[in-house]
Amino acid sequence: MTNSCVVIPCTFMYPSGIRPYRGTHGIWYFGQPYPQLFPPVVFKTRTDVVHESYKGRTKLLGDLLQRNCTLLINNIGAEHSGRYYFRADLGGANMYTYPDFSELKVLDQPNIDVPEEIVSDESLELTCYAPDNCPDMTPEIQWMYTDYLPDPEFSSDYLEESNTAVLSNTLSFTPRPMHNGQLLGCRVFYPNTTLVYERLISLDIKYAPRSVWVNVSSEVMEGSSVTLHCEVDSNPPSRISWMFAEQELLWDTAPNVSLSLDDVTPAQEGIYTCIGDNGYGVMNTSLYLAVKYPPREPVVNDSMTVQEGSSLTLHCSTQGSPAPTLTWLKDGELVGTITADELSVLQVVEITPQGDGQYRCLAENEHGRASSSFNITVEYAPVLLEESKCTVVREGVQCVCMAMGNPEPTIEFYLPDLNVTINETDGRYNFYTHTDGHTSTGMIKLREKGERVDNGGPAVNVHCSIFNTYGRESVLLELQQERRRRGLSTCGLYGRTGEARAELRCSGVHRGSAQGRGLGEGGRRRQLLGNQSQMNSNPSLIPRLREIQWQPQQMFCLLYPPHPLTHTVNPPPTSTGFIPSDWSHIMYHSDATTPLTCCAPPPLAPPHTPSFSGKLV
Repeated sequence: MTNSCVVIPCTFMYPSGIRPYRGTHGIWYFGQPYPQLFPPVVFKTRTDVVHESYKGRTKLLGDLLQRNCTLLINNIGAEHSGRYYFRADLGGANMYTYPDFSELKVLDQPNIDVPEEIVSDESLELTCYAPDNCPDMTPEIQWMYTDYLPDPEFSSDYLEESNTAVLSNTLSFTPRPMHNGQLLGCRVFYPNTTLVYERLISLDIKYAPRSVWVNVSSEVMEGSSVTLHCEVDSNPPSRISWMFAEQELLWDTAPNVSLSLDDVTPAQEGIYTCIGDNGYGVMNTSLYLAVKYPPREPVVNDSMTVQEGSSLTLHCSTQGSPAPTLTWLKDGELVGTITADELSVLQVVEITPQGDGQYRCLAENEHGRASSSFNITVEYAPVLLEESKCTVVREGVQCVCMAMGNPEPTIEFYLPDLNVTINETDGRYNFYTHTDGHTSTGMIKLREKGERVDNGGPAVNVHCSIFNTYGRESVLLELQQERRRRGLSTCGLYGRTGEARAELRCSGVHRGSAQGRGLGEGGRRRQLLGNQSQMNSNPSLIPRLREIQWQPQQMFCLLYPPHPLTHTVNPPPTSTGFIPSDWSHIMYHSDATTPLTCCAPPPLAPPHTPSFSGKLV
């Protein structure tokens, strides 16, 4: 150790035939054994002439006569490190420089023997060495910074080898990953001196990955960017790799690695795993990346045509995040809602004609909505409508047959008394047919030929036959007729096509009342839109029209004073016309052409107030 001393043990031999005279002398050289190269003289027995760096520092401890050349060097410094050679002078030509040398190493700090590799959780021994080659100074060794070590153990030893004495102290413990990078120190000091020597080391402890830190699971919007970070605690640094669906996306050997994802799509939603591997172990941690996006266009059934009574299963599936709410609509009306699901099944049991229409599946979540639709066409056998009937008119009998069905029903009339079938190919009887959606209307006019029955009506029975692919139905049409009673006045209402007005014509002024059959079917009578028309006229010329009321069952006019008249009645501005709910093609102020025959009494006929019958054409 610097500033201490060292003893270089030395013995020499020479041939037994040589007899030294004038004594035996010795010389110690530094660095070279050959005098002719003028190496520095360390010690010389005949004179005190030595190299400047050794003056007052060297002393021969051995007895040359006993062939012992041991040398003491005091207060040594780093410059004294090197090889030392001994030369014996036995007199005359008997001078010998021995090739053997002593290697001196001067230390300014103790040596610590550290294993090439320190592995976590494996027992470790660290040994600190201090030379003990100075007779008057014995060193002591202490370990520093050991308080954090788990159960450290210490042991000392003394070694002597190749003329060198060494004092050692061994520290034993089991390192942990937390000890990596920690400092340990060995301190050597000589009691009763000020000489102190220290050496510090940093523990390089190899350990497998003990933690892998990644982002917490997160949510991102479709089309946005996200960066996933991974940091691995290991020594040496791990090979870090990012995995997705068993595919390695990125790797690097570093303490941390970041994976950037741009323009994220739903296909990138899933589990991302970061793996750290440094040869001492493997560790991984995963996160879940959720990609939020609006619902995709739902996949639904194709449009279909089914028969009445069939049972259907309607499917709607879509994708979205969060899971969309699926809503079924039929013709814009809510049918059912299923939440937090991406598949909706709507069961339709024994579908009816009312099930015909457009079905739409609407998918919604907090990020948007989408929908898809399809049509269901329900085919069914024809159904006769209650509006079907025969009515006595001025020209004879008018028969109307109305039916609903899909496909649209075909209508035929059959006159069993005449054994005549009337259809659209028949040019007689003024056959007329009209189709509106799934509703078909047929109409014929029969002219009386004088055959009468007791009640005054025609003696002809009329059957209506309706049919399509799924069925046929035939029914005898009910005859509805008007009868005049004596003493009644007759009035007629006439409307012109395209004009918003009606003309009232009355003749005859009588007291009395009249009874007539209602125009609507029982149970289907409904109050029409009520309207009142007020008109101011010259009382000196014509009676004043006080009120007009329309009902499916009756129609009457109140006239005062009683007088034959012909007068035009304009409806009030708020009038929208008369559209009986169970009649077709009858409008008060439209281009209606279907005749309407009415006969009714006034509800409370005042004196001189006529009842009337008439028609609107």
